[in-house]
Parts: sequence; structure tokens; C-alpha cells
Amino acid sequence: MNETLVTLVGNAATAVDFRETATGGMARFRFAVTPRRWDREKQLWADGRTSFYTVWSWRTLAANLAGSVSVGEPLVVHGRLKVREEEQAGQRRTFVDVEAVAVGHDLSRGTAAFRRAPRMEPQLTERPERVTDGDTEEVPKEREQVGAMAAVS
Repeated sequence: MNETLVTLVGNAATAVDFRETATGGMARFRFAVTPRRWDREKQLWADGRTSFYTVWSWRTLAANLAGSVSVGEPLVVHGRLKVREEEQAGQRRTFVDVEAVAVGHDLSRGTAAFRRAPRMEPQLTERPERVTDGDTEEVPKEREQVGAMAAVS
């Protein structure tokens, strides 16, 4: 499948809106990208026109964003570009979204201290024993120990 992957450098324009859904967490925030150019005539940096994007994220990335990103912080966002048109109040409007694959602080503009998020362990469940002709199949002790070791690692 062809997708347009983009990497944007800019600032968080709004607070991260995190919501818990049936399939896991979802987060979104507005992201501002303002190009800067050197104006040779004035010998100054000049800001270009700001572009705004809505950044969407899911599951673990969404939860980590909610705990890590504040308004105004410099970020690098990498993800799938989505452009959609909608009609609002009788006018066609274009919205540009990015479905984030990765988001991080822009370390060219500051420092950050990374903390690894605790990984949620999947619930270990016992499989029901196989039943054959009304009898349960005995699991040899050796196989039982190997299975226990695999569940631990």
C-alpha cells in the first residue's frame, strides 16, 4: 500500500487530548510548523506562514504523548499524511492530519531525559487441557517445565 510518510519539525500548539477507547488509548494535538528564512535585505530571520496539523496517535504512543508533551514544546513528528475535505457551514474545508508513528522532542532546541515506560505484561492464562475420548491427556513433566520457562522469558 502506498502511503505518504512525512517528518515534521515544529511545536505543540495545543495540549494533548488523551482518551481511553475500547481498542486502547487515543491522543491528538495540534502541531504548528513555521518555516524560518534569512532575509538578506533586512539581515534578520523572518518567519514564514505557519501550517497547522492535527497529530493522531494510538495505544502506547498515545499514552506516552499524554505524559510527555506540553504546549509550546519543540517536537519532531514522523507519520502518515492524511488530507481530507469536509463541508462545514456551506464551505469546503481542507484538513491535514498526521497519524503518528513516532514523536520526540527536538534536541537541537533543548535537552530531554528519556524514561522507558513500563511494559504491560500480557495476562498469562492457562490453556484448557486437551480432552480426547473423555480422558485428559497427561502433559509430561519435562514439557511442562519447558513451557513454564518460555512463559517467563
